[in-house]
Order: sequence, then C-alpha cells, then structure tokens
Amino acid sequence: MENNNPNSIIYNGVMLNAYPDSIGEKLSDTINMLKMPEFKDVFSLFYVLPTFFNSDLDRGFSIIDYNLNEDLVSKEDLKDLEQLNIQLKFDIVLNHLSVASPQFKDLLKRGNKSKYKDFFINWNAFWEGNGEMGTDGVIIPKEKFLNKLFMRKSGLPILKVLFPDGSDQPYWNTFYQQISYDKIKVSDLRRFKELNCWKAAFIFKNINKAVKGNTDFNKINLGDSKHLKSEVVQLINEKRSYLGQMDVNAKSELVWDFYEETFAKLKDYGCKILRLDAFAYLHKEVGQSNFFNKPGTWHYLERIKQIADKNNLMLLPEIHAEYGLNLHDEVAKEGYQIYDFFLPGLMIHTLEKGSNKALLTWTKEIISKGYKTVNMLGCHDGIPVLDLKGKEVNSVYNKGLLEDNEIEAIMNKIIERGGRVKNLYDPSGKKISYYQVNATFFSALGEDEQKLLLARAIQMFMPGTPQVWYLDIFAGKNNYDAADKGGSGGHKEINRTTLSINDVENGIKKDVVMNQLEIIRLRNTSKAFLGKIKINEALEDEIDITWALNEDYAQLKANLKTYQFTINYTQPGINKVLSY
Repeated sequence: MENNNPNSIIYNGVMLNAYPDSIGEKLSDTINMLKMPEFKDVFSLFYVLPTFFNSDLDRGFSIIDYNLNEDLVSKEDLKDLEQLNIQLKFDIVLNHLSVASPQFKDLLKRGNKSKYKDFFINWNAFWEGNGEMGTDGVIIPKEKFLNKLFMRKSGLPILKVLFPDGSDQPYWNTFYQQISYDKIKVSDLRRFKELNCWKAAFIFKNINKAVKGNTDFNKINLGDSKHLKSEVVQLINEKRSYLGQMDVNAKSELVWDFYEETFAKLKDYGCKILRLDAFAYLHKEVGQSNFFNKPGTWHYLERIKQIADKNNLMLLPEIHAEYGLNLHDEVAKEGYQIYDFFLPGLMIHTLEKGSNKALLTWTKEIISKGYKTVNMLGCHDGIPVLDLKGKEVNSVYNKGLLEDNEIEAIMNKIIERGGRVKNLYDPSGKKISYYQVNATFFSALGEDEQKLLLARAIQMFMPGTPQVWYLDIFAGKNNYDAADKGGSGGHKEINRTTLSINDVENGIKKDVVMNQLEIIRLRNTSKAFLGKIKINEALEDEIDITWALNEDYAQLKANLKTYQFTINYTQPGINKVLSY
C-alpha cells in the first residue's frame, strides 16, 4: 500500500547544510562543488538556508518575501540540484516577517486603514485590560503575566513604529529590532520660513548631533525657536527607518492565507522537507509564556500540517528547549520528525571525558521510542547548551542528559578554545541562562583532526538523518575577525566563513577532508543504514555500534581515549575495513 503521508517518511541519506553563498559567491558554486568527483554520492539532501529568499538581516531569517533571491539563486540551480538527485530542505519562518515585507510596509504606509492592520500584533491592543499604560505610551503587563514571558533579549519585545497619523504604535517583536534616523539636510529646514540662516545652522547642527548620539529629540536645544519643537521632532521622524523581525498574528486569517501561498511556492522550488523556524513562539495568549503555549501551539501545528500534507511536504519543527521539559518527546509522539539538538553538546562531552554513558543513554532513548531525528554537529547557529539541562515540571524535577556542572564544563572548555556566548534574559534584562556558545565544531574540539574525524563517524552511526555543516567538512576554524566585525550580534559569524573555490580545491588535498567524505559517503550509500541499529556491549571508554540489513552491515568500533576507530562494512557483499 502506498504511503502518501510525507511526515511518515524517514530520509536516510546525508544532508549538506549551507547558505547559498557559503561556497564561492552564489549557489551555483556549491553545486559545482557537489559535481566534483570527490563529492560523488556524498549527499542526498541539501538544507539551503533562507538567504535563498529575499531577506534583510539575521542572515536570512528576517524574510521580506519567499521569492528567489536572484543575487544568489537561479532557476537553473534548482534544475541542476534535481539532476544531481539532491532533495531540498528549506525554512519557513512562521513567527515573523521583516519590517521590509510588503505586509508591514503597507501597515506603515496606511496605518489603521491597512489591510494588514491585524496581520501583526499591536502590543497595546494585545495587553489591553491586562496591564498599565507606561509614560512612553506602552502598556506594561501585570507582573503575574510579565514574569511568565520567555525572552530572547532584554527589555519588552516591541518595536515602536510611526503611523501616518503621527502616533507611535508598539508592535510585538520577539527577536531583532532596530530604529535608525538619517541625518537631516539644511534644505529640510526650509519649511520653517521664520528661520534665518544663522538660526537654521544652529538647529541643523543640534538636530544631527542628537540623531548621531541617539538622544531624546524632545530635549534638542532649539535656542529661541522652542515653539518649533513638535514640528522639528516630526521632521526627524520622517527620517526614521527600521530593521526588525515582526511577529505575525496567527489569529488573523490573512496570516494563514500567506502560509498557504508560501507552502505552495516552496513546493514549486522542489522542497521536500520544511523546517518550521521559531514556530514555538507563534501562539500568544495572556497568562502564558509565549513559548510553546498549550494547547494553542498544538492546534496551530495541526493546521500547518494540513497545509504541508496538501503540498507533500515533510515538517521538521525547530524547538530549542531543555531536555527535562520533554518537548522533544511530545512533538515526536505526534508523529513529527525532531531535531537532535542534544548531540552536539553530548559529542563534545563524550570526547572530552572519554565516556560513552550520556551519549548512549540518549541513543538508546531514540531507538526505544522510535524518534525520527535530524542530527548535526555544527550548524548555522551555535552549539546548544540549554537543551541538555534538566527542568522542573509541575513541581517535579526531570533530569537532564547532563548535570549542570558537566554542562558548565563544556561551556568553559569551548570558551577556553575561543567560543563566544549567547544568553537568555528575563523581562528586567537579567541573564537567566546560557543559550548557545558559538564556535566551529572543529575549534570546539581543540582543533584536533582525529577528534573531528571520530565525531563525524559517531554522527554517521547515530540514528536519524545526519546533517553536515559545510565548514566542518573542511575543518573550519573560529573566524574571530568576522565575529568582531559583526558587532554585538556578530557572535554567529565565527562559524560562517565563506569558502572560495580555491579553499575547496585545497581542502580536498587534506586527509581530514577526504576521510570525512569517505565516511559520509558510506553512510549515504550503504544499505545497512536502512536496517536496524544495535548498540553492542563495550567498555565505558569505547563505542561499538552496528547497522545491518540482510547481508549488509556497518560496524563502528572506537576508543574514546585515543580517538582511534575502525569501520567494518560490506560493499557490495565484500567485507571491507576503514581504519583511522
């Protein structure tokens, strides 16, 4: 009987992960790399990050629209990938759109008359009756509600935007936001007929000084022209521009129409797997945390699944949460494939401690509960740390995969090796937890090639679909210059170095690259990985895992102290061995 449910499919091949311009300058350069003989049969899937679409910040995760970014991608690229028999995975950023999206631009232009007035979330309208108006015109939710909010940054999650009627309106903004002002020109002051050239020069200088210093425009020294204050502030606001990821209002049917249109468009691009970015923030309700609210998030997810099924798309919900919260288990029980965000930290712990205990505990859970996972070592984001922790749920503490002191040891080790840290905050701006540490996986392992090779081998023998960050293949090191140039939000750039075609050509001359490709190719092509996995008895400082299907098998035996390992396998019907 044919199975038409895309969410029941398990993709067993290996998935490449990169931006369209991670290799060279355009997606076509990555495709040319994949056409090289060294990359033959290495990958079956390609997760192309969302600069594939039109976006304006957060390296693609602030979507303007889901049309092809023609600076990086062409329709010919899609045809080439299809001919290479490489299936595609894309993102839909469910929670937010860019301020530069057509919908938000219409809201800024038309204000309350906009068709999209309710497409986004007016903070004051949302909290009306459940807080007090502050002096800045923003409602402060009651403390019992505010304390529950899950924050990604310090301060209230809002962006205040100027409406055509001159009012400042606060809109919900969980992630990034920025307001900028262009300096005024002398000619802008011509509207003030009463100003002579000396007064105009004085006001011109003070306005631009305030704009540059981002100071209170109501306190600009206007000399004896104080009566022009409101008109001057209006002039400055005309020069206002925004960057930001604006939360959409999933209670609006227009948002669901947009999802319908977008899913169909992604299907036309050849998408098979759709990553639901930031979906856990989508449902918002007074009195809940605005992170995976229940049952609202489940209702939204079911509706999204119905749209996906119509377009034959497999969904991959993206959730970063503590292991002890058991969200991974809840999502998996609903039949969804889940991200294995636990593996990166567990891998570092395993190799640093020379102990298989924590890793095998998680591996056995995947097997026993039948989780369908996508796993990784490095990725476009950081190395998740929060995910490994325990969590108190309904007054019962559920243990994490690691103890807090073990997690702290991982953090400290990676930071010693040059990693940068990302944190989470409470509404007052106080840090409540580490979130991620940003580093290349190679640098996180102390830039030890044998460790990286063993980490890759273990990943290839883990249950689930292995996802491989392009930079890890080439043993990429921390890029401190890129992180520093990126400013306060530049920590992620440490692991996003663009590789030239020359870098690729030099890379394939190195053992650490070619050995990884050899192991990945085995995982991508061996029928053994379509079969069953067995965790063999081994000492604590060893790993022994076998995959088998009929006569085909592959067995990894590794020493976690020396990092030496062998892979015994059949190809086809002939016993072979790889020793590293």
